Amino acid sequence: MKPLLCIVALLLACTSCVRAQSSGKPLYTYASLRNANGEAVFHAICQGCHMPDAKGATGAGTYPALAGNSKLGSPQYMAAVVLFGRHNMPSFEVRPSDHKNFFEDATLTDEQIADLVNYVRTHFGNHYTNSITAAEVASMHPQTASAKQP
Repeated sequence: MKPLLCIVALLLACTSCVRAQSSGKPLYTYASLRNANGEAVFHAICQGCHMPDAKGATGAGTYPALAGNSKLGSPQYMAAVVLFGRHNMPSFEVRPSDHKNFFEDATLTDEQIADLVNYVRTHFGNHYTNSITAAEVASMHPQTASAKQP
């Protein structure tokens, strides 16, 4: 009977530790990201794979460095990657309600995508001077491009 009491006590102790660790507020929610700027979006979403220093990582997958990445010389390239995803990176494009993206409600506005692109391209040792606007990001959406077709 005594070993059973020890096991129960141990389980209760572990449960309270788990509850204590998870009782805090999450670092971000999709609602809190609704008005986030590029820096906040990077720290809330992008750094999870690309690391806080943007130097990338290799482990369960390969996540390219954003620091010193020559592909970031084109803000349109980076905006397209954020909009449409690449390899196993999900899309963050705003989609019609009947088409959910990988993270359900994890979409970014054109303004947020432009701000994120401009933030990464001017931080982490990147010194690109040309930028992208929300209007330019908006023009990259397939529905916008198809509307321009005669």
